[in-house]
Amino acid sequence: MKSRILVAVIGVPVLVWVVLWAPIQVMTIALILLAFIGATELERCVSGVKRSGVTELGGVCAILTVEGYYVCPDHMELLFVFATVLFFGYAIVKAGEVKFAQIMAGLFGGIAIGWSFSAFLRMEASGVHRAYLLLPFILSFACDTFAYFAGLTLGKHKLAPKVSPKKTIEGSIGGLLGNVVCGLLFAFVMDRWFGGSIGYGPMVILALLCGMVAQLGDLSFSLIKREFGIKDYGHLFLEHGGVLDRFDSVLFVTPVIEIVLSFVK
Repeated sequence: MKSRILVAVIGVPVLVWVVLWAPIQVMTIALILLAFIGATELERCVSGVKRSGVTELGGVCAILTVEGYYVCPDHMELLFVFATVLFFGYAIVKAGEVKFAQIMAGLFGGIAIGWSFSAFLRMEASGVHRAYLLLPFILSFACDTFAYFAGLTLGKHKLAPKVSPKKTIEGSIGGLLGNVVCGLLFAFVMDRWFGGSIGYGPMVILALLCGMVAQLGDLSFSLIKREFGIKDYGHLFLEHGGVLDRFDSVLFVTPVIEIVLSFVK
């Protein structure tokens, strides 16, 4: 709990400033750093070594994916083709030292994680109010927080015991309800002061959808950790773990919100 409070006290103000008021270049740098660290964390998890050529390739690919969506978004398919050729070419040169799982982790980490983080840049470029860029964090962290406390106080029935033994059905329901409450509060603030574009009814549906997607993202990255026998992806956020421990749900929720906003803006 002390770790959660410390991370929140320091991290939340920084997050809010970067999302709402920082120049777009600062946001881009922050997203590049998160994507780079997340991609390298995943590759280290799969390969079991702290540093390797594939780890570095995954990190560089993540940087290029985020930066590419900022500089030349119309030519990203060239980057994806280049990354695929580069990873397999490197594996061939290493003649069996690089396993297929490492190649896939590098490509997924570099492209998928980078693409998800770059969704913030695409949303900002679409012209929506920058406050909506907070929504992926709100509808991810709220679900996680409410699920944690609901599971702690009411949890009895395991949700996915072979993937994440501590998560419960009661906690999952609490996370969904907490998401609805926070989503409605966000909609009220946007409607009252900033001319919000998402009504209360659609926000309830979006909050529930994002709550389910957030829990899927959390369980998905927990599944990977369990398969490769690690507790945390990193220690950037103290006992919260690394980027993938803290932003696993955000990586799943952000593209969903990007799609929804593209229809309602």
